[in-house]
Amino acid sequence: MLRNKVPEVTAIFWITKVLTTAMGETTSDFMVHQIDPPVAVAIAFVVLAASLVLQFAAKRYLPWVYWFAVVMVSVFGTMVADVIHVQFGVPYAVSTTCFIVALAAIFALWYATQKTLSIHSIDTRAREIYYWAAVMATFALGTAAGDLTATTFHLGYLASGILFAVIIAVPAIGFRFWGWNGVFSFWFAYIITRPLGASFSDWLGLPPERGGVGLGTGLVSAVLTVAIIVCVAIMDRDHNRATRMPALAVNAAE
Repeated sequence: MLRNKVPEVTAIFWITKVLTTAMGETTSDFMVHQIDPPVAVAIAFVVLAASLVLQFAAKRYLPWVYWFAVVMVSVFGTMVADVIHVQFGVPYAVSTTCFIVALAAIFALWYATQKTLSIHSIDTRAREIYYWAAVMATFALGTAAGDLTATTFHLGYLASGILFAVIIAVPAIGFRFWGWNGVFSFWFAYIITRPLGASFSDWLGLPPERGGVGLGTGLVSAVLTVAIIVCVAIMDRDHNRATRMPALAVNAAE
């Protein structure tokens, strides 16, 4: 039995999650335009694999390790969704549907074998594997869904971002006022963070002719990276304080 290896779901968790989705989108675009796309994908895959090795090797939740893995899932998940569309010509509607089916299959198998989808019980190796498989699928699904609304449905990136900002409020309201199941509400919101962050980062980073502001994907990625580092530093500080408190309480009692 492992210690639970995911963070507490707090406001800063959601802020950091949205930042990672935004950063993954612009970083992926920046990489594939600066270096040969197959090389970029290969590099992202290797770094992703290394980040997951670190995460699985950890015996407990370590903020820097965990969020490094999330960032790399975001970057590589974006690349997977984009490669499927750009290189293989698969329409976003088709890829979005396929990723929905894949995610549903992961959840179904996870629940059938573990009897829970709660992130508060990621305390066995099997559950950890299911968790990260679901995370990967949500990032790929969110990327495809965001591009579907922005390009296929011609909403544009800003309107898509606003749309997903409204949608993400639904599970929050449902959980708070309508008694929705907490696990369902969490995963609903978790999936929506991807197209939410990606839509706004695309809007800021892409050139005007593609519907963006034109700040550049490199600059947007750099700013988002700094913001993520600040958020993770705060979570690491709070986590260290929380883990020290039981030991201090025991010492005081003695």
